[in-house]
Amino acid sequence: MSGDLAQFRADVRSWCREHIPADWRAAQTGVSDQAFVDFQKAWFAELHTAGYAVPQWPAEWGGGMSVPEQIVLYQELAAHDAPRLVLAFVGIHHAASTLLVAGTDEQRRRHLPAILNGEIWVQGFSEPEAGSDLASLRTTARRVGDTFVVNGQKLWASGGMHADWCLLLARTDPDAPKRRGISYFLMDMTTPGIEVRPIRNAVGDSHFCEIFLNDVEIPATNLVGAENTGWQVAQATLGAERGMTMLELAERLGNAGFRWLVDLCRRQGADGRPVDDDRVLDRLAQFDMEITGLRGMCRQLVEHHESGGGGPADASIIKLFYSELLQRLTDFGTEIGGLAAHTQLAKPLSSGWESGAWVLDFIGSWEWTIPGGASEIQRTIIGERGLGMPREPSAV
Repeated sequence: MSGDLAQFRADVRSWCREHIPADWRAAQTGVSDQAFVDFQKAWFAELHTAGYAVPQWPAEWGGGMSVPEQIVLYQELAAHDAPRLVLAFVGIHHAASTLLVAGTDEQRRRHLPAILNGEIWVQGFSEPEAGSDLASLRTTARRVGDTFVVNGQKLWASGGMHADWCLLLARTDPDAPKRRGISYFLMDMTTPGIEVRPIRNAVGDSHFCEIFLNDVEIPATNLVGAENTGWQVAQATLGAERGMTMLELAERLGNAGFRWLVDLCRRQGADGRPVDDDRVLDRLAQFDMEITGLRGMCRQLVEHHESGGGGPADASIIKLFYSELLQRLTDFGTEIGGLAAHTQLAKPLSSGWESGAWVLDFIGSWEWTIPGGASEIQRTIIGERGLGMPREPSAV
């Protein structure tokens, strides 16, 4: 490690010791939505003040960290059990990537500083009949002069009840092939005609929302890219941000999730057996190797993106590998935790998918293997775009 990078690690480590709230997990368990929002915004402001909130952004917009520096930052935040930026996630990753890759100068000037000041975003992609097969979406946007009039419904919109703005996909040409008639919009969530309804899940959380759109007017200046090219914009921006996002998630899975899993095995063993049970040790060794591989792939994806290279299926490979590894690891934690793990019915709202509440983490892991393109969809992309295999026959 170079001297500059070692000094950077020391600086981040010192900052973490001084600024990460020691009792945040207890304070964020079982709290109200408003307490969650207040904590998230305060934590984001703390990271922003230190220059750690958006390291993957270009320097002129408040980022500019090298890939090795980003890795060090995420390693130290994970090792010191820092809260995750759950509420800002879509804004600092999806929205920022979209604006930086495909937005206009005016859109970037309007929204990037606002995101740094706490503007919250939600992703309006999935619909009741268009989840994994997102290109089948039915929400329509009809152009009327300098505006688009939008009607439809969005589903599984994470954090929609708190959002100020929405990344919206809508069909602008109903007669075009389904991937060619979609446009990409920036939608102000205070616009008349928008109704947000939280969806309460089996454990009592309301992380997801439905968004109903009734004659919602969006200015044409809020169109991202050309009309009817929204599918291409979405694919480009999601691919660009996925590696940046996964750098953090891979480090958290290794530094938090895996460490807690090892501690759990050390305390309890498997089904009452001692921790030196060969089957337990084999599983831990396998997880360790897979996490190491995930870290390497994430770093390679980001480096390729920064150099303008990379393969057409790289983002899908990362998404598939991470989501299924997360699911296997949390499943194993649930197995090792036994009956005690099944009685833990709450987790900190500002934690990630590896909070140590193993049953809840395992349930939450399905959020990664289904939304954003199910594992089956990712395998199709890898086969067709990455390996050059024949396309699957169309059902229509």
